[in-house]
Amino acid sequence: MIVLGSDHAGFKLKEHIRKFLEKKGCGYVDMGTYKYNKTDDYPDFAKKVAMQVVKDKSKGILVCGSGIGVCIAANKVKKIRAALCHDVRSAKASRIDGDTNILCLSGNRTKKDLASKIVTAWLNTKPSNAVRHKRRIKKIAKIENA
Repeated sequence: MIVLGSDHAGFKLKEHIRKFLEKKGCGYVDMGTYKYNKTDDYPDFAKKVAMQVVKDKSKGILVCGSGIGVCIAANKVKKIRAALCHDVRSAKASRIDGDTNILCLSGNRTKKDLASKIVTAWLNTKPSNAVRHKRRIKKIAKIENA
C-alpha cells in the first residue's frame, strides 16, 4: 500500500501518480490534498503521510513545489527516511543505500513521464543487505533517539 500526499503545488503531479498507480494495480491511500487550494501547507500533508507510513510500515510518496519542503517535514517523523529524487538513478540509490520509505518529488520540476519512471524504479528497488548500509541505517535510528 502506497500512501500519497501533496500540497497545492504538487497536486497535479500527485494526481498523475495516483492514476499511474491505479493503472499498475498498485494499492494506495490518498491523504490529500483532494483539490487545488492555494492556501494549504505542505507540512500538514507530509505529517499525515509520514505518520501513516510509520503506522502501516508502508511506503509513501509526497509532492510539493520543490519537493524539498515535504522531504524536510517528513524526515522530522521518527522512523521516516524520505528522499527527494529528481531521476531514476537517485530513486534507486535512495532505496538501495538508505532503505527510504518515502519518495519526495518536485511538482514544479518533474515531468509526468519522468515521475512515472522514478516511481516505478523506487517501488521496484529493494534495499541492500550490505553490512555497511545496514550499519548506516542503524546510526540514523540512533540519531532519532538522541
